[in-house]
Amino acid sequence: MAHIKYKVTLTPQERTQLYEIATRGHHNSQTILNAVILLRCDEGPGQDQPLTNQAITDVLPISMKKIDRVKQRFVEHGLDAALVKQPARRLYPRKVDGEVEAHLVALSCSQPPSGHARWSLRLLADRMVELQYTEAISHETVRRVLKKTS
Repeated sequence: MAHIKYKVTLTPQERTQLYEIATRGHHNSQTILNAVILLRCDEGPGQDQPLTNQAITDVLPISMKKIDRVKQRFVEHGLDAALVKQPARRLYPRKVDGEVEAHLVALSCSQPPSGHARWSLRLLADRMVELQYTEAISHETVRRVLKKTS
């Protein structure tokens, strides 16, 4: 797999804006960190020798992968995209839909099994699988559903 190197070349206005973000005002910590990364990677005219990713990771508590991602966003999408946090792209399918949730709430309101004074989260999870309302469910998912409905 070929390693793509992104070259960061800042204009004087961008450099001034990033310096302002890094040194003044109230900004999100990740925005400040991204500004510092871009300032240190600048290969524009009149700049000192840009630092390597390794040199930046030696000074800042970040990974080289983060530096590459910030540089890539700057080169491909511009300064604003490089400074702000990107929204999560992963979507997780819901494990519990409305029908399973209704069965779970009804089960939790019923009498607990003999030998138990009340329903535990693990008992509810096991009973949901026994009654084939779902293939598998963890006690933590049961907790979240019941907390949401209460």
